[in-house]
Amino acid sequence: MDSLIFPSYLLAGDKIAIVSPSGKIDKSFLKGAKKRLESWGFKVSMGKHAGGESGRYAGTIHQRLKDMQEAMDDPDVKAILCSRGGYGAVHLIDKLDFTHFREHPKWVIGFSDITALHNLIQHNGIASLHAPMARHITVEPENDPCSMHLRQILTGTLPEYTCEKHKLNRQGTAQGILRGGNMAVFYGLRGTPYDIPAEGTILFIEDVSERPHAIERMMYNLKLGGVLEKLSGLIIGQFTDYEEDRSLGKELYGALADLVKEYDYPVCFNFPVGHVTNNLPLINGATVELTVGKKEVDLRFIC
Repeated sequence: MDSLIFPSYLLAGDKIAIVSPSGKIDKSFLKGAKKRLESWGFKVSMGKHAGGESGRYAGTIHQRLKDMQEAMDDPDVKAILCSRGGYGAVHLIDKLDFTHFREHPKWVIGFSDITALHNLIQHNGIASLHAPMARHITVEPENDPCSMHLRQILTGTLPEYTCEKHKLNRQGTAQGILRGGNMAVFYGLRGTPYDIPAEGTILFIEDVSERPHAIERMMYNLKLGGVLEKLSGLIIGQFTDYEEDRSLGKELYGALADLVKEYDYPVCFNFPVGHVTNNLPLINGATVELTVGKKEVDLRFIC
């Protein structure tokens, strides 16, 4: 079990590029993110089309692709902050050229629809950061824990997370490669070269505005496809902004617990990751140790 290649950690004065590969964004969040990153001691460049608009997207496919490719190819850029999710990253993943990126790997930061890019980057053997984006680091205070964790990871200090127990947790300890993100997005890449490998994976999942039966259907796909049985551990994060219609006859977490009850690896419910303020940065491709105990849950990055 080998973790993926970690891009170099950042030093004061290093350059971060802000791009918008998916949905359009309020330009005030771009300005706010630039200001916050600069306050951390980094230089910031803005993609030409980061504040653009083409329907629901931050520019045409060509414009978004151009910004992303330029940021990936620039050897002076040490990290790329995706401004927001929404939808649209899937338009780019079969068009991006990794020739220069492999020579100069850099941290790609974001979540939600950016899960598609995380899968692509992992497919190319490089770790990436499932973490808050422009709006979060603009509107949250300077001492916001998730923003601080993001800054620390970028500069080489890996966190250890502890969260509260949940009644549905399955206790145990496991090591594996941390992978995951938005469930609907990575579900949409099942059966493609950018699918998440199951063997040795500690999978984390989250989603927003998906009805419970849709989430259960996606989980059945993972079960019937042999994914769930091969995992080393499972982290079930936040599923938010949906109408609890009771169509499953029980709450969503309860339905998911039933789906994985036959497996013997540790399972954590209600982990703070997702479309919530407390969205802890997670390194896709890192080797981690997950300990689900009687009183709390610990997630530790090994490398």
